[in-house]
Amino acid sequence: MTPRLHFDEQLKVLNKEMLKMGSLIERSLKGATFALTNNDKRKARRIIDSDEQINRKERDIESLCIKLLLQQQPVARDLRTISAALKMISDMERIGDQASDICEIVLASKVPLLSSEVGHLPELAEATTTMVIDAINSFVNRDVDFAHRVMEQDSHVDELFMAVRKELIKLIRHDETLSEVAIDRLMIAKYFERIGDHAENIAEWVEYSITGYYKGEILG
Repeated sequence: MTPRLHFDEQLKVLNKEMLKMGSLIERSLKGATFALTNNDKRKARRIIDSDEQINRKERDIESLCIKLLLQQQPVARDLRTISAALKMISDMERIGDQASDICEIVLASKVPLLSSEVGHLPELAEATTTMVIDAINSFVNRDVDFAHRVMEQDSHVDELFMAVRKELIKLIRHDETLSEVAIDRLMIAKYFERIGDHAENIAEWVEYSITGYYKGEILG
């Protein structure tokens, strides 16, 4: 096998490993949302325990990317693919961390965290999860248009976060004894909002890997 053919085979391995990590974070985020929705503390514990698997996958992919960069001088397209992968796994790892952080709050809370008073919180969780799934699909399908749609969704997620924040402020003003649980809900909302930001980042790096454009700039 020629060096180029071997390199191409390793790029295929990289793609498969990226898909595996994407599947892990999707499962983690869906699990965290389920634990929150159903106040399922056993599920929350399982999601927390599974975070190390995501961390290991990040380290494995990072190692593979470094090997690919050292094997031979990659052409511009290959360099974009590898450098985008390194950026994307960092965002994916953070999504896993934040899903775990949500589960930590679910575990610690003495009361269910979803209620009619914060009606936008489930909507925020659903919108964020959709962003993550769509960002991964944009990578799988090498679809720039799909990546753009993910970026456009971020403003909706930001609006939902602000709606949750307003609901919680109103709740505390009505009953100050609910301030502790309100803070927990606000932290969860903030984690979901940050996850949306990471999904947007992934979509931006997908665009870069395909086109060489990153946030409207030519990077190579």
